[in-house]
Amino acid sequence: MLRFVLMRYCLIIAASMCVFSMTAPVFAAEQIVLKYRAFRQPFPVRELSTLADTGQPSLPLRAALALAKQDPQKVRNYLTAPVKVNPVILERVLNSPVGNVILDQISSVIHTPTRKTDRQAMRTALVLSAAKDNDIKLIEVIRNYPGKEVEVDGDNLEKAYRQLRSLQGSLQNILGF
Repeated sequence: MLRFVLMRYCLIIAASMCVFSMTAPVFAAEQIVLKYRAFRQPFPVRELSTLADTGQPSLPLRAALALAKQDPQKVRNYLTAPVKVNPVILERVLNSPVGNVILDQISSVIHTPTRKTDRQAMRTALVLSAAKDNDIKLIEVIRNYPGKEVEVDGDNLEKAYRQLRSLQGSLQNILGF
């Protein structure tokens, strides 16, 4: 009986580890540096995730958004608006010359601190985001961004969203619908 209970306990732990390991990339961003005009403010990604998930910014995030004259609900809308994509086609397009242009455009808003591996990091974040549910949300891109830190140009968050919408249109044109 004790052996059965121990075996069951081990199976539950193993299954839990598998589920948790599939929910986020191992090297996903933990910190976001939110840049607005003249200031840069680091936040844990979970604070931006909380805004996206609940609509409630933390006190420090609320203060930063107020200082930048940004409406938290408008920021939330850009973070959570889904862009439908086919992950297989997305991956193919992103590995083409046209895809490189798209990656460079989106990476002008969401990028690595050093700006050295922006294209590869953005490709990874977009593909991981699309793989889960056939759509991409900016908050997923930020959550899936490889590396410990990701920088976001808050003044141009809308631009990044529009670029994702443009990507969706490009994929639809390629597929002919």
